[in-house]
Amino acid sequence: MIADEVGEELDKLGVTSTSPGLAAVALRLAAALDAIDPGDAPTSQAVVADKLATILARLRALAPVQEEGDGVDDIGRKREERRAKLLEQQQSG
Repeated sequence: MIADEVGEELDKLGVTSTSPGLAAVALRLAAALDAIDPGDAPTSQAVVADKLATILARLRALAPVQEEGDGVDDIGRKREERRAKLLEQQQSG
């Protein structure tokens, strides 16, 4: 459950190669949370969850910048496409 979600996030962030130790600790803490029965040891669950959240925040900060575009990038790309199309029309016409 939690370990699967944390594993997916670590893969998405791409931090397992850049910070393997912290990533391993995050997975271990997530597995520990999964092992605790939901009604048992609420204090222990809170402590482990807090540590996991802290490590995940550090990993997010250490994650390499993704090359995903945003709205501004999309607008710029569309503008360049329109300019190229216009230039092509001018050259052929």
